[in-house]
Amino acid sequence: MRTQVAIIGAGPAGLLLGHLLKAEGIECIVLERRTGDYVLSRIRAGVLEQVTVGLMERLGLDGRIKAEGLPHDGFNLADGERLIRIDIAALTGQQVMVYGQTELTRDLMDATDERGLEVIYEAADVALHDIDGNSPYVTFSSAGARQRIDARFIVGCDGFHGPSRKAIPAGAGREFERVYPFGWLGILADVPPCNHELIYANHERGFALASMRSHTRSRYYVDVPLTEKVEDWSDERIWDELAIRLGPDAAAHIMRGPSIEKSIAPLRSYVFAPMRHGSLMLCGDSAHIVPPTGAKGLNLAASDVHYAAEALTGFFKRNDRDAISGYSDKALARVWKAERFSWSLTRLMHRFPEDGDFERAMQVAELDYIATSRAAQTSIAENYVGLPV
Repeated sequence: MRTQVAIIGAGPAGLLLGHLLKAEGIECIVLERRTGDYVLSRIRAGVLEQVTVGLMERLGLDGRIKAEGLPHDGFNLADGERLIRIDIAALTGQQVMVYGQTELTRDLMDATDERGLEVIYEAADVALHDIDGNSPYVTFSSAGARQRIDARFIVGCDGFHGPSRKAIPAGAGREFERVYPFGWLGILADVPPCNHELIYANHERGFALASMRSHTRSRYYVDVPLTEKVEDWSDERIWDELAIRLGPDAAAHIMRGPSIEKSIAPLRSYVFAPMRHGSLMLCGDSAHIVPPTGAKGLNLAASDVHYAAEALTGFFKRNDRDAISGYSDKALARVWKAERFSWSLTRLMHRFPEDGDFERAMQVAELDYIATSRAAQTSIAENYVGLPV
């Protein structure tokens, strides 16, 4: 097989890039090692920045987002004594959209046949070759046979553990990492949310988040040590802990129900730079990870895809080689700002085991400053809705 761009990974980043390239008349093939059903079974984020919604609008695939998504004008920080509302609409003139990543992926997946986007699922043992030159290729196994795709560019949208970043020679890039000493224990339940906007809570027992996927489906989190096991947390224990950490006002409106999904996700901040090596470009989790505080993961992947599609379109339609060479710097400038915001919000809202009285006093002072300063709230709001691309 031969194509212009081989895309590794059929999550939202890979599918979004594929659709954007097809819309520009650029040939591409998407490879995915899992089945389509497995991809849709992954429970992920649900707060979309305008850059993500805008790309779906550009593709004409925003129908369900407009019909079913929940526009949010603000969110809340809880410090144990008060609810500090960040009015992002008033402070920035923008909104975020609550719409599950699974649903966004479904929208992209459902449009592949109609748009002529070729996706090969269950592609095993994917390997990248000759990425240093101008004729890279990908090999994989499908239906028991070894196959090959020749391309001009390969784009890795295959996540943190995928083969794309690992194909870059040792010493050709640099890793930046901060591993956090806790994970997020999440519960998904078909119950109405306790608040119409998200609540990030800093409590003496630990962090909690009240979120939602719809008016009838809620997503809650508490932070737990990495030594905890999900089977040790019954639904009742999680609901009890949430009621304590979120505070009495939110607790009064929590509706309990059986979990339909429970998991513990470790937290890390990670960046690989540069995000391009030869004919290989990296997008999304293959190049960077953010803690989920602030909901930047999917949205950063979308901005990477925006820059990658822009660069590839410039190369193939205008022979603009500078667009390709500038991709990494352009993407990383936004990545590092999002990493800073996610790290700072995580630092503010969590109790770290090594912290003492001084660190706690700094959290109290920072939250008090945010509560009383429009400038501080504006800075948070600008970052939360997403910086310009």
